Amino acid sequence: MDHATRVGNRLLAALPPADFALLAPHLRKVALERDAVLVRSGDRIEHLHFPCGGAIAFIVDLPNGQTAATGVIGHEGAVGLTSALGASRSPVTAVVRVPGSVLQIPAAQFMPALRRSPAITSKVQIFTRSLLTQFQYVAACNALHSVEARMARWLLHIHDRADGGNLLPLTQETMSELLGVRRTTVTHVVSALRASRALKSNRRGQLEIDRPRLEAVACECYKVMSRRIDRIVSQGAAEVLHAAPARACQPTGNRLSKAGS
Repeated sequence: MDHATRVGNRLLAALPPADFALLAPHLRKVALERDAVLVRSGDRIEHLHFPCGGAIAFIVDLPNGQTAATGVIGHEGAVGLTSALGASRSPVTAVVRVPGSVLQIPAAQFMPALRRSPAITSKVQIFTRSLLTQFQYVAACNALHSVEARMARWLLHIHDRADGGNLLPLTQETMSELLGVRRTTVTHVVSALRASRALKSNRRGQLEIDRPRLEAVACECYKVMSRRIDRIVSQGAAEVLHAAPARACQPTGNRLSKAGS
């Protein structure tokens, strides 16, 4: 089994072995169920989570109880990296929308490795740029495009990170939370997507999509956002290859093999 397959998370898998060795002894693999909350808005960031599968949504909670998603990540990202920027509390709530697993590391163990490793620092910067790009496009999309187009975009983002074929474990209540609209609005939009056959079925707690038709319904934000994020990640990978080696590498007693067993 190669390094990338064994690690499961693209951010970690892209690190040079010496830099990954700084983190490996402290990583613990944890299975996550749907609707699990990794961190709530305003909570102190105690752990960082690197998904190996599934999809996690970043949710903004407003004082009046309304919510809206600002981004979604999977095995290409991490939850809690704002702690690397000096923020001790989470600005968003991170909720599991498609079950999967994460590699969890205490923030207290991640920060010393970050200070010693230019490669880890570079990966944090790359991911931060890609996440800010996603936030910017989501904000523009929410202001300019229809609820139907936005729902299609969210479903495509989540499908990109799911491993269960075209059946997504999403309730209408979840879509209401992602979109920041009422449940009745979601019901109407789901009916419209079914009429266009972009949604094949609406089973209890699941949505079955027809991806080509869903792409036709989605606004241009989906493809533009995906291309720009891919470009940031590709350019960033070259930066990591040229980063200086980690300083004062610790010996590794890899806990991954135990955690994943």
